[in-house]
Amino acid sequence: MLTPMVAGGVVFPGLFLLSKNTLQRLPQLRWEEADAVIVSARLVSSVQAIMASTAGYIVSTSCKHIIDDQHWLSSAYTQFAVPYFIYDIYAMFLCHWHKHQVKGHGGDDGRASPPGSTWAVARAYLHKEFLMVLHHAVMVLVCFPLSVVWRQGKGDFFLGCLLMAEVSTPFVCLGKILIQYKQQHTLLHKVNGALMLLSFLCCRVLLFPYLYWAYGRHAGLPLLAVPLALPAHINLGAALLLAPQLYWFFLICRGACRLFRPRGSPPPSPCQTQD
Repeated sequence: MLTPMVAGGVVFPGLFLLSKNTLQRLPQLRWEEADAVIVSARLVSSVQAIMASTAGYIVSTSCKHIIDDQHWLSSAYTQFAVPYFIYDIYAMFLCHWHKHQVKGHGGDDGRASPPGSTWAVARAYLHKEFLMVLHHAVMVLVCFPLSVVWRQGKGDFFLGCLLMAEVSTPFVCLGKILIQYKQQHTLLHKVNGALMLLSFLCCRVLLFPYLYWAYGRHAGLPLLAVPLALPAHINLGAALLLAPQLYWFFLICRGACRLFRPRGSPPPSPCQTQD
């Protein structure tokens, strides 16, 4: 178990540092630290999402029996991804910190911020990103132990499907980068917004009805009868996982409405979703 976790603990922070230093030091780029940090964090999130989605696809398509079939990637990638969620909490804080400094709330002339400002920024970060931080903490403290211990090797198909929820993350990250560089009105931003909306709907919101339908087909039950046939804690867990997805999907839809307004309407504002 330790080997995949150690590997994840090296790969994700290492990729972040490599990307950040490259963007800052290449003579052709010479980016400011704030831009390099924010883009590098988005890049790492996108890479993790692609890896998770690929692993999920391999696992789910390999398991013909949705309960008993196993694939080594299901447990290996789950362990490998745990350090990512820990790293990403810190990476999101770094992004928030640099945005705070860029807005002029830090010390003048690049000097250190006054005492207590770091705690103030941390509180503002936790207030703004509370749901995302809670999501990451639950992934590490609840979902990981359950997937390793409680499942006892069963249900790899469902775990693979859940990993494919990350399909939407690269589109979310690209959208945030385009907003950062004030490219809200470009064709690329509109196409990316449409793909983000579609992928989030299919891979995060409709995923849960699909999982219920898949179990119903396996057990010979109609879709509406599946929740009644499952233990209450299964339904509760699914509801708790679905709830933030519905909230983030609402934010995406609200942002899409602003994005596709006629030109005479006020410009769109960034929609805040999962990383």
